[in-house]
Amino acid sequence: MSWRKGQAYAQDLRDRVLAAPGVLREVAQRFGVSQAYVCRARARRDRLGQTSPGTQCNHMPLRLATLEPALHEQVAAAPTQTLRELCQWVRDVHGIKVGTTTMYKTLGRFGLTLKKNDPARRRAGAARRGPGARGLEG
Repeated sequence: MSWRKGQAYAQDLRDRVLAAPGVLREVAQRFGVSQAYVCRARARRDRLGQTSPGTQCNHMPLRLATLEPALHEQVAAAPTQTLRELCQWVRDVHGIKVGTTTMYKTLGRFGLTLKKNDPARRRAGAARRGPGARGLEG
């Protein structure tokens, strides 16, 4: 079967599974599906009278979806701030506590990036690296 995670089986397969007589194990083996799938499909048909798959309700809405315009403005106003600083701003101004991972993913979905290329950070980079390898001067 060409089934992909998160997608329902094709309706023709579902119809054949539901029309097939026999116990769960035999039907599942005949069509190459799990016993749990056969059980759930039959239960849905018996309980609701429906042979089609139900809607998937496992998607959670974004916590910061309502703040998209405000995030655009904040990133444009201060593009050198860190994710931690942006999370603190959201907490102080909007009262929503989020972690840096949530903020990073939200910015990515909105098409925003934080640039960390201000002059102070570039100057500090050379000092942190330390001296070069010995014997390779000049």
